[in-house]
Amino acid sequence: MGIEQVAMEIILYSGNARSEAFNALRLAKEGKLEDSQVAIKKASEEILKAHKVQTDLIHNEAKGYKTEINLLLIHAQDHLMTSMLAKDLIEEMLDLYKNKN
Repeated sequence: MGIEQVAMEIILYSGNARSEAFNALRLAKEGKLEDSQVAIKKASEEILKAHKVQTDLIHNEAKGYKTEINLLLIHAQDHLMTSMLAKDLIEEMLDLYKNKN
């Protein structure tokens, strides 16, 4: 698989995760706490998929296979990092909504 495809997979899964995380927040704001937990679980699953792709890159590099670093891969890494942060922060916010009710 080419590095462009790898980067696009990371972007895809990360984007899905961020969308699900913000969906979870919206649902919590609407008082749909159970549905918000389902959405945040989906976000976690998408993050896991993106992280697996990233981990495969790291393992390959450790085995001596050099990874071509390009702007698309850097963008993908940024996407993953911000999606992970958004999910983590939104999980904290969901706890606040849960404790409020």
